[in-house]
Amino acid sequence: MAEIKGFKNKKLLYDTPQKADFDNSEFPIHRPQISKKIIARPTANICYMRERNISMLKNELILKNPLRRMGYKSDDILNKGEFGAVMARAGVGKTAFLVQLALNSMLREKKVLHISLNDPVKKVSLWYKEVFSRITTHYHILQGAQLWEKVLPHRFIMTFRVEGFSVPKLEERLTDLIEQDIFKPDAMIIDGVPFEDPIHQDLADLKNLAAQQGMQVWFAIRTHRHEEPGPNGTPSQLINVADLFEVVIQLVPVGKHIQIKAFKGPGSSGDQPDLMLDPATMLIQDQT
Repeated sequence: MAEIKGFKNKKLLYDTPQKADFDNSEFPIHRPQISKKIIARPTANICYMRERNISMLKNELILKNPLRRMGYKSDDILNKGEFGAVMARAGVGKTAFLVQLALNSMLREKKVLHISLNDPVKKVSLWYKEVFSRITTHYHILQGAQLWEKVLPHRFIMTFRVEGFSVPKLEERLTDLIEQDIFKPDAMIIDGVPFEDPIHQDLADLKNLAAQQGMQVWFAIRTHRHEEPGPNGTPSQLINVADLFEVVIQLVPVGKHIQIKAFKGPGSSGDQPDLMLDPATMLIQDQT
């Protein structure tokens, strides 16, 4: 134990210098003791702030969804059991548009079942990653990776061969997912249905299934340049099944731009502004 002698000044005289005396008293100086206790950091607060920040980012993207400007009453656009279609020629942007609809639902913690009749799971998954990356880049969101991890569990991809797709098969696979508590979708996207075939009864059966399961259903419908429209400009693919659809959106190339036009449903009367699909990024944006 280290020792130091105490300093003792018997008299303090500022005007008369005097010799200082020392006494012999001693007091110990202890070495600092290192505590073995681990002080817990408030990790719960850190996690809470991180979750709160991610939640704010999700809400920000939801509010920036341009489709809100087309007159839809809710972000869902469709009600449970209703059908919607996105129509365009090949390569114009149907899949990119539908992926953006799906991502908007996923941000709002709605579950989306994406069914592809042409592409494998890997290719569909890449579409989602690419479109999501472009959205986060467009809005300068730095925490895109963390946000992606939060929304990804709300999507499930299912593939069929075109010739192997039928409503009974879909119902069987959907029932398996739901009964095993794997995935219960709020919305379903179907890409690749051949609307040139007589499919009214199949679609009617699917609409009943959607109503029973409380789902909305979106279809990607491919049109062709050479086809003549039917009455009131109805695309030929819809002529025999138009009664089953509540909302129809067309992607129409206009010069160097792709115009998003509401053919059926809110905005189809021309009282709402048209939007654009940026051909470079395939993102939905306001008309410029």
